[in-house]
Amino acid sequence: MDSPQIRHRMHEDVLAILLGSACAALGVVLYQHAQILIGSTAGIALLISYATGWPFGPVFFVVNLPFYWLAWQRIGHQFTLKTFAAIALLSWLSWHIGDWVEIGTVTPLFAALMGGALIGLGVLSLFRHRGSLGGFNILALHLHDRYGWSAGKVQLGLDGLVMLAAFAVLPVSNVLYSILGAAVLSGILTLNHRPGRYTGVSRN
Repeated sequence: MDSPQIRHRMHEDVLAILLGSACAALGVVLYQHAQILIGSTAGIALLISYATGWPFGPVFFVVNLPFYWLAWQRIGHQFTLKTFAAIALLSWLSWHIGDWVEIGTVTPLFAALMGGALIGLGVLSLFRHRGSLGGFNILALHLHDRYGWSAGKVQLGLDGLVMLAAFAVLPVSNVLYSILGAAVLSGILTLNHRPGRYTGVSRN
């Protein structure tokens, strides 16, 4: 039986954003070292970073800018502010983790499994506290509301385009490992983020 709905306190939201963003940032760093990627705007930012040499953090922050307005209109200001904070923190952490920790060789298989798990856990923490790392899910929900398009199919199609674009930048094997990492991330969210299982809502 599901527990009664309990509202999150502010310090709980702050802790979730910190831990979620930190887990995701470490996962992204593993991805960078192995030259693989994930879908959504993080995948776009990684592709741009691989192709240009620009640091992922600032690119990820800029790529997400158009989605904040959609989030504000579609979901509300609390979600948007938490998402903004999480994206800013992930961008900053992923940019500076290399200053604090020296990471040697990371195989694509390890990065896909462990990096995908860390990003999945980070996103899960944010989802449970009404936040996210931005991306195509916001656009998919907007297109569903405005045009009746299937949000799931839109999300899948956009992520598929990112993976297709990766073939122009990465070796085929790295793209396949990227798909494995996406499956790990998706599996964590599917198994652990179900409606009714966890219903905590933030306090105003």
